[in-house]
Amino acid sequence: MTLITSSTELSDLCQELAKSDVVTVDTEFLRESTYWPKLCLVQVADANHYAAIDVLAPDIDLTPLFELMKKPDVLKVFHSARQDLEIFHLLMDEVPYPLFDTQVAAMVCGFGDSIGYDNLARRLVNVEIDKSARFADWSRRPLTPKQISYALSDVTHLRDIYAKLREQIDKSGRAHWLNEEMAILESSETYRQDPETSWLRLKTRSNDRHYLAILKELAAWREIEAQRRDTPRGRVIKDEQLYDIASNRPTNPKELSKTRGVSVDMADGRLGKEILAAVKKAMDLPRKDCPAPKERTIPNNGLAAIIDLLRVLLKQSCDEFDVAQKLIANSSDLEKIAADDNADVKALSGWRREVFGEKALRLKKGLIALSIKNGKLVVEDLD
Repeated sequence: MTLITSSTELSDLCQELAKSDVVTVDTEFLRESTYWPKLCLVQVADANHYAAIDVLAPDIDLTPLFELMKKPDVLKVFHSARQDLEIFHLLMDEVPYPLFDTQVAAMVCGFGDSIGYDNLARRLVNVEIDKSARFADWSRRPLTPKQISYALSDVTHLRDIYAKLREQIDKSGRAHWLNEEMAILESSETYRQDPETSWLRLKTRSNDRHYLAILKELAAWREIEAQRRDTPRGRVIKDEQLYDIASNRPTNPKELSKTRGVSVDMADGRLGKEILAAVKKAMDLPRKDCPAPKERTIPNNGLAAIIDLLRVLLKQSCDEFDVAQKLIANSSDLEKIAADDNADVKALSGWRREVFGEKALRLKKGLIALSIKNGKLVVEDLD
């Protein structure tokens, strides 16, 4: 087992890895008590080398690792890459490129929705992954041999998994499907933390535009405060408290302190002043400048039946192409397609349209029908 703890060792390793066409990558990090993920370990491997990089080692310079992540002629293979890539983007202000995410590739190849690494290793390369160190505290030093072994297993088998999936994708002619998905992961915009859009994560309880304006201001304020303190959003103020404040619209510390979980001291202090200022700023907006309610499709009886048919068609299409339904469309997408032929959903563009979207529109127009033949659901053209 190789544990890299010095800049010289890391530089030597990355020089060797840079000669490879494919490098597998994984990370171990903590996020329970911080806003920003705390990177603790990076694991890398190619056909001839594997190592765990102790990013918490004193004075270690990660520049060679970042340069490797940027090399355009070295494919970086991750499994379920989103959070790993967010960390790299945070540290080097770029996304590793080019990418191959084995979880996404597995969905393209029909292995179901969001398959785990251990399950994929078992099914593709007949390897059992020991997950007993999964919830270890990766910030504690020294790392145990068991931890290092566990961490390295996430990259040493990943190369074989990648090779199997690459072969399947090339044979099926679905490389352009995967490329569309990788383009999203490779975009810096995917990882931008914009306080002004953070309110969109909230489950809004009202269509009142000033209520939404208050939520937007409060959520942006909370996001900035959480980033400044490097603490989880909920430790600044919880979602439920934001909803209460947006509903009650306090104008002074006494009214604010009536919010459950907001103490008198907090209401009278800096945080209280900033919360009240956010509420006032939102309430001072003309109604036309407040956020519009999120569009919601309320199915009538006819629309509900169309949605049900689209759901059946989605399953049939995904079974036919052996691809995960989650990758094509969700319930909200189906509702939008049922209501609007030009709905702004992924299912009506790119490779998803080839698999499902075009058939969905033809079904709505009565140009195809669903029937059962020999115990199997099939699609029949009517035009």
